[in-house]
Amino acid sequence: MDTTIPIKRALLSVHDKTGLLELAQLLRQFNVEIISTGGTFKTLHEAGISVVPVSEITRFPEILGGRVKTLHPAIHGGILAKRTAEQLAELAEYHIGLIDLVVVNLYPFEKTTAQPDVTLETALENIDIGGPCMIRAAAKNFTAVTVVVDPSQYSELSQDLISNNGGVSLGLRQKFALEAFRRTAAYDQAIGSYLAGLSKEEKDRMPSFFSLDLVKSMDLRYGENPHQRAAFYVERAKPVHGIAAARQLHGKELSYNNLLDLSAAIGLVLEFQQPAVAIIKHTNPCGAALADDLAEAYDLALSTDPVSAFGGIVAANREIGAAVAAKIAEVFTEVVVAPAFSAEALEILTKKKNLRLIEWPVEMPPQAWDIRSVDGGLLVQDRDLGSSPPSEWKVVSKRQPTEAERRAMEFGWRVAKWVKSNAIVYVNENRTLGIGAGQMSRVDSARIAAEKAAAAGLSLKGSVVASDAFFPFRDGIDTAARAGATAVIEPGGSVRDDEVIQAADEHGMALVFTGRRHFRH
Repeated sequence: MDTTIPIKRALLSVHDKTGLLELAQLLRQFNVEIISTGGTFKTLHEAGISVVPVSEITRFPEILGGRVKTLHPAIHGGILAKRTAEQLAELAEYHIGLIDLVVVNLYPFEKTTAQPDVTLETALENIDIGGPCMIRAAAKNFTAVTVVVDPSQYSELSQDLISNNGGVSLGLRQKFALEAFRRTAAYDQAIGSYLAGLSKEEKDRMPSFFSLDLVKSMDLRYGENPHQRAAFYVERAKPVHGIAAARQLHGKELSYNNLLDLSAAIGLVLEFQQPAVAIIKHTNPCGAALADDLAEAYDLALSTDPVSAFGGIVAANREIGAAVAAKIAEVFTEVVVAPAFSAEALEILTKKKNLRLIEWPVEMPPQAWDIRSVDGGLLVQDRDLGSSPPSEWKVVSKRQPTEAERRAMEFGWRVAKWVKSNAIVYVNENRTLGIGAGQMSRVDSARIAAEKAAAAGLSLKGSVVASDAFFPFRDGIDTAARAGATAVIEPGGSVRDDEVIQAADEHGMALVFTGRRHFRH
């Protein structure tokens, strides 16, 4: 059975007029009658394309400044009618003609409300009412009607029209109907999110309803493992940022694991204003350092754990120049990510065929949700942005930290935030010395970090220990003291804080509580 529906009458009402004239001209080649509204009618009419104003169909003028144009039985009857004898007779009784094609794109509500100074009045005027009604009506009746909601679909529609001598196939009508319902759902979600953002009650609590409008940005080779499918999705209505805004300059395609590591790497180096380098493996830093230039910072970061850094991701918060590029090229590295690369650096690094080079716009992550999946649902939380400032830290030991220890605490505390729990980081003022990550026991992390420092030939004498959460017992302090640390920074809050403070005092260590935990599971 031939399921192609010939297009005899089309309604065109679009805000985005990209490709409009070309589509209308093609429709006229097949003698399609075109109905249109407001600005779309004006554009077509001025281009010399035969078009009928919608008011001539409804026999009713556009009213309320254009708020009511197409909300009329003469329009929706023509779209929604089944092509049965009974319903066709009913249309004839009321002198309503069929509409076979609906081309509508909506007022740009998402783009309008993305403007920082948008007023509520402007936002409300950009909520399209007639458009979504026609889109939903046409999508509901896709067995007889074609609906198009985006200029990006015009090419596919045109090919189908040409292939079918002015008709549209059932497969394309069904495909476009699906896109139509997705579009109206996303549109309503954007409106709901905007209005929720105006509500103090909604701002002060986790939302009672949570939905996401994501579009696929790219397919990935596979997920964490080769037998897992994977893709990268971005929020349709939000300004492009983060990984979505990054630009790959060289190398093979990024993997699922690369993207996870990239996010962690950039997050860490953006903690610092000074030139910073971090080397990441499995979302944990193998090393991080600050220096007057990136080449020196890279050397310091690499020397923390050169074994683990093999095959890692290098992130910097400055342009990669020739000096640091030459050093990076000496070590097998999966990805280098930075705000920019000099021409000399690109010449050096692009000699590595598979090395991925990612240019990432310098920006802090926007205030947004942190979302993870669990079996049966999603976990949603605020992002762990910022930290407690040093002015709010509390020295709880008898000994005050020296100025050098304070500077090391400020550096180590920011690094520890990006290490998987339980996190223990030995540091001095500008570099990591030993990192213990992801252990089930905090004292094990303290021990492993010290062992890794020893393996790298780094002394922990006079170092500072940063812990992402409180020490539940004194054993972690004792372990750090034996390793050579003289000061500790941690959130505090354990029921055994007194025992921990006593241990620090016994060892002559300075102990600072920050009052904020940075668990990273």
